[in-house]
Amino acid sequence: MFKNKKTTLILVALVIIIVAVAGIWMLTGNKDKDDASTSDTSGGEKVSEQGGTKSLEQTFYIYNTVVNIKVFGDHAEQKNMDDIQAMLERMDIEFSRTKENGEIYAVNQAAGKEAVTVSDETLDIVKLSIKYAEEMDGLFDPTIGPLVDLWDIGNGGKQVPPQANIEHAKSLINYKDIIVDEAAKTVMLAKEGMVLDMGGIGKGYAADRIADYLKEQGLDSAMINLGGSSIIALGNKPNGSPWNIGLQDPDQRRGTQLGTIKISDEVIDASGVYERYFMQDNVRYHHILDPRTGFPSQNGLKSITIMSPNATDADALSTGVFLMGLEEGMAYLEALPEDVEAFFITDDNKIYATSGIRERLQLTDPTYSFAE
Repeated sequence: MFKNKKTTLILVALVIIIVAVAGIWMLTGNKDKDDASTSDTSGGEKVSEQGGTKSLEQTFYIYNTVVNIKVFGDHAEQKNMDDIQAMLERMDIEFSRTKENGEIYAVNQAAGKEAVTVSDETLDIVKLSIKYAEEMDGLFDPTIGPLVDLWDIGNGGKQVPPQANIEHAKSLINYKDIIVDEAAKTVMLAKEGMVLDMGGIGKGYAADRIADYLKEQGLDSAMINLGGSSIIALGNKPNGSPWNIGLQDPDQRRGTQLGTIKISDEVIDASGVYERYFMQDNVRYHHILDPRTGFPSQNGLKSITIMSPNATDADALSTGVFLMGLEEGMAYLEALPEDVEAFFITDDNKIYATSGIRERLQLTDPTYSFAE
């Protein structure tokens, strides 16, 4: 009986990976004819027919999602993919609040008791998360963990928790109670029961580290896709043209697009109500939790897509700005000194775009239209 159950679980996991890979292909790949044809070699490498440019592509299942990396360049080699896989696996453990051998897990276990020595990477991502929290007045808050654990959306949570439990979880959320000692390389949470959660910037941070590594290796043409929600287009395609990216339809399954946009050396990061949620009394309760209310945000937005030079910035902004709502979020982004663009999709299928992105969006689904 247990053997059959194990076999069934393996088959289900394989189906999930195959479906997710298909979704990533629909969202990021091969929409232009000059991308089309590649041939496999014995080492798993693929050589493009476009000028004979060598490409190397690999898919990993990590960060609880499908990660697809495609690198172009005649000196790209399997070692590059092996190095990237090792980086992803290391960060996945270090930054996880649930993996018992991880550093963030250790910090959470020691909450209210003692400081924990961490690696340079973990220290860096914690410091960045505090910076984003300060800049967005706590709408992005890395101590959101007690609420995440309470609602457990996407991991079995199927009903609204009792209000008393929500209030208790809210009382443990305050980024100002994170104590960082840079000299000693330690992190401590001031109150017992606090929980750090790097889910709001973990994928973006990992994508930036992969991009940095590829640039150091002299590889400046690549597509880095962490589950379709964090995408880095490094440089241009081998023929010099921009990458053509499909934009997720928030009302459809992963891989169904509402339009496209061409990007070069840019990041796209999306957050929306469509990925992880449950329905109760005809209300959609999704995974974007508001630390002010303790509930999933209900502000008339379906999704927000951020475009930025930096994936970590884009990841944090996609959460914090979503919670701001349309008007405040739009004003916040337009006032940023950095070159950040975005578009919001509201419940009535209208698209609101910042000034520098509207002309670049090509809508293909008539269900959606630009707001006047």
